[in-house]
Amino acid sequence: MTENATLPVGLLVDAARNLANAGRWERATTLLDAAFASLPQGAAGRGAAARVALATAEIAVDSGWFTGVGDAAARLSKVDEFGLDPAGRWDLDFAWLRYEYRESFGRPDRNVRRRAQLLAETAPDPLRLGWAHMYLGLVADNLFDEREAAPAHYEIALHNSAGDDLLRREAQRHLGDHDHDRGDHDAALSRWRDATEAGARAGAVPGTLSQQMLLAVLARDAGDEAGATALAGEVARWATAIGAARTAAQATAFLDGVDPTQPPPAPGTAAETRFPMISDTSDTDRYR
Repeated sequence: MTENATLPVGLLVDAARNLANAGRWERATTLLDAAFASLPQGAAGRGAAARVALATAEIAVDSGWFTGVGDAAARLSKVDEFGLDPAGRWDLDFAWLRYEYRESFGRPDRNVRRRAQLLAETAPDPLRLGWAHMYLGLVADNLFDEREAAPAHYEIALHNSAGDDLLRREAQRHLGDHDHDRGDHDAALSRWRDATEAGARAGAVPGTLSQQMLLAVLARDAGDEAGATALAGEVARWATAIGAARTAAQATAFLDGVDPTQPPPAPGTAAETRFPMISDTSDTDRYR
């Protein structure tokens, strides 16, 4: 399979990304692994192999976040074998950032912050710059508890999100969280509705479900416990059906009275099902 084949590598990669965004991580990985196995050996297939290997590793990062299992580190480590152009190198470094952020969740890690800052400094286009700042905000919020520093990064992400509904969703989701913390529930509702719509436009099924959880939070805040419970119950049912174990656990915890917008709990504690406002969108088509 080459770039000039009947089914171009780019088309297959895009199809796999769409499957991953829909929560079909295993099918996406199977498709890309099959494509990789059919590529020509040597220099002829090197460029295509790099694209497929990178996309498969990115999907493994997403799968690990939502399901709690996967082989992301192993797949990320193999991408370098095939060679990448400068933009591809940036994408690989960003995938490592996302993986390391998840692994560091709940504890400060200056290496993760340095990686995010370097990615912001070297971003080759506005969209990648937006994603780098998105993670600078997440690192400030969730690794260092620097709540006052994060919104400025999210605003940069939102400003650079044109053409990428996944980035818009992420920025609006987290800006809305800060509105909610300030008690401005009208602003939070506006942002969270926009984030839900953006996620749906992007086909991000697991991410849209987790966004619905925040609408359930606002319903509870407004005193509509019946509405909040009904919405969270549906989220739990849908998330369980697609294997998004973390989102299902979050919804179940919400039904038990846990607020998912609370600060991160310590790893390994009983409160770990709180799953605060961390990046949880499947963002594997973020530059396309």
